[in-house]
Amino acid sequence: MNAEIINIGDEILIGQINNTNSQWIAKQLNNIGVEVKHIAVISDDAQDIKNTLQQAQANIIVVTGGLGPTLDDLTKQTITEFFNDKLVFHPEIEQHIKKMFARMNYPYTLNNKGQSYLPSKAKILWNEHGTAPGMWIENHNRIFIFMPGVPFEMKAIFSNEVLPKLKSKFNLPVLYKKTVTVFGIGESLLADRINNWEKNLPENIKLAYLPHPGRIRLRLSSKGKNKENLKQEIENQIVKLKNVIPDLTVSEEVEDLVYAVHNKLTETKQTIAFAESCTGGRLVSDLAQIAGASAFLMGGIVAYNTSVKINVLKVDNNIIDKYSVVSEEVAKQMAINVRKIMKSDIGVAITGNAGPTKGDSDAEVGTCIIAISYSDDVKVFKFNFGQPREKVINRAVSKVFELIFNIIKI
Repeated sequence: MNAEIINIGDEILIGQINNTNSQWIAKQLNNIGVEVKHIAVISDDAQDIKNTLQQAQANIIVVTGGLGPTLDDLTKQTITEFFNDKLVFHPEIEQHIKKMFARMNYPYTLNNKGQSYLPSKAKILWNEHGTAPGMWIENHNRIFIFMPGVPFEMKAIFSNEVLPKLKSKFNLPVLYKKTVTVFGIGESLLADRINNWEKNLPENIKLAYLPHPGRIRLRLSSKGKNKENLKQEIENQIVKLKNVIPDLTVSEEVEDLVYAVHNKLTETKQTIAFAESCTGGRLVSDLAQIAGASAFLMGGIVAYNTSVKINVLKVDNNIIDKYSVVSEEVAKQMAINVRKIMKSDIGVAITGNAGPTKGDSDAEVGTCIIAISYSDDVKVFKFNFGQPREKVINRAVSKVFELIFNIIKI
């Protein structure tokens, strides 16, 4: 089975509201094994509505919006014409609206009475939270579902009315999907490294790349009759994936390593402190936003200016003069010294040139140096995250948490 989603509303087209309805509906359909082939957003225009319905090719067409009591709500009248139908009055809908208005002490108007009229071919989809009922129309072996665009009304109708009807009407397949997250590599490079693995995936398993700064999510999905068989098949492929890229961090549990680091530090009871330059406090802030960070997060020093590196973090001025403020030597001293100052088990430092200008350093724009003081060792890493500035900072933050995770999980 496949579906199309049509959202009606000028407010979506002009960017006044976000189109969250399509995202939510698509997820619900996908969860029951119905594949969404097309999503459209159209204006509150009768001809646009008719044209879009005419062009729809899916088994199931889900439409939201345009069912309200005002003159710009054209959907009901338009679909009545589209199906060569007529409107009929439903006293049970009027009774529902009157009871709702009486409870809220609202006046009942002729506009509201108009919502009690539906095309004769439509089955009522009850709207317990609003005045506009949804409609289910079957035509030429296809199902047309019409719902109001108000998200909480639409979700209730879809969950309570639409999903049960779809499940009872069709013998839908079982869908199983799992997402793993690969850290520390770009999309194109990852695709190249796992090319053979991807080519050898069973035909029933689909792979999707979901890139994000600092990490790539890989979603494996499959349809069939037996959920346990599908699950085992995908789990086997994930094991093979990890063997292909043993040097990369592949997580099945978290999509953001901030949470993985948080959990690991909580578990091991190790403390951590940060000395941040180019990230401006982002590292401490990201950890502190998760409840329970006080158990391991000692604090941080934002040494954005060179004078703070010298006067607060006690970085040797001669080292700065010799190697520049963005250097492995300076990052190393920052990590060691913040660990001493904060009396933490781990000291993490980052210094870099996020751009757009070079500032106090001759290092290329995009350069970031990360140092981690841990046990009796200090590991130093150098990267260039390119441009623009926002990209550099975001990638630097992701890389720091990846490096911390890899060190503390040993």
